[in-house]
Amino acid sequence: MQAMRNWARYAPVVGLVGILGSVQEALAGDYEGSPQVAEFVGELTRDYGFAGEQLMGLFREVERKQAILDAISRPAERVKQWKEYRPMFITDTRIARGVDFWRQHEAALARAEQEYGVPAQIIVSIIGVETFFGRNTGNYRVIDALSTLGFDYPPRAPFFRKELREFLLLAREQQVDPLTLKGSYAGAMGLPQFMPSSFRAYAVDFDGDGHINIWTDPD
Repeated sequence: MQAMRNWARYAPVVGLVGILGSVQEALAGDYEGSPQVAEFVGELTRDYGFAGEQLMGLFREVERKQAILDAISRPAERVKQWKEYRPMFITDTRIARGVDFWRQHEAALARAEQEYGVPAQIIVSIIGVETFFGRNTGNYRVIDALSTLGFDYPPRAPFFRKELREFLLLAREQQVDPLTLKGSYAGAMGLPQFMPSSFRAYAVDFDGDGHINIWTDPD
């Protein structure tokens, strides 16, 4: 719908109190009537120039995911020794895929090493551990994950609400629909599993096509 296509346009601030009231009335779905979401939308409208109505339309599409709350609430695993981790990550299949990935992107990796000082083998290793060279980048919509944890997981709500703000800012900057981007249950994104704040701080348009794409374009 038109409201969703234009969700990221700037709009003048027309009074925070009025915005909060209209947001609470207009929200539907899993976050209908949520004062937390209303306050969050008001802050983004006031401080970052978002259009309140566009954000209201966006949050009508957001879904609260109980599976995410279940996953993040599980007891932490005990700290494993390297001898326990090694067979999980140093496998013939992972090594073979790593070699293929390195060969396929050899020029880009060499350039990254030269420009940023990070050895190619470190870059390849991180991507291999995080997402198996892009095979497992996550199936949750990032906005669902960050909203669920930002509004329904009190132990770390401030952190995830900040990341939700960063996510909406990056979606506006990159001119992408925030409902289309997927990641982990904690909102980590793409081949390197960047959180939105890390994306905005460190991700670059390495191939010069005008867009920063860490989901499907390793270069």
